[in-house]
Amino acid sequence: MRPYLRALRARGLDASGLDLPRRGRSVIKAEAAVPALLAAVPDAARAAVGGHSYGGRVASLAAAQVPFGALVLLSYPLHRPGHPESLRTEHWPRIGCPVLLLSGESDPFARIDLLRQAVRRLPRAQLWTYPGLGHGLLPVLEDAADRIAAFVSRSIR
Repeated sequence: MRPYLRALRARGLDASGLDLPRRGRSVIKAEAAVPALLAAVPDAARAAVGGHSYGGRVASLAAAQVPFGALVLLSYPLHRPGHPESLRTEHWPRIGCPVLLLSGESDPFARIDLLRQAVRRLPRAQLWTYPGLGHGLLPVLEDAADRIAAFVSRSIR
């Protein structure tokens, strides 16, 4: 997330990262990491939270519990690669804040047709996709940061 944080700070946002809990070299279940995120954000209503992949899943689970000002999901892991039948969206209808999703159209964690359909489960969502990109968005970092900064500025007042 460091490149994203630098790019967002350069655009005037007070962006900071959080090292989510791990078990050794492995990440823990996203649900178990939610308390760490909630503890790090004292003023939820005035905060935009988000993350890339697993971090975005954790942020989305937290946003289903707490009314954040906005949620940004970069390369959301909609499903495990090769398992599009197991979508990770059961909590999405409980997310009430504005949501921005940025995704590569060739992401093995989010078949694009399924992502476009799943976004309808979010009450207030915008989806922007990048043709030819997979699970990483660094090749379009500047564009992504511009979109995030504009979204957060509109959403958090």
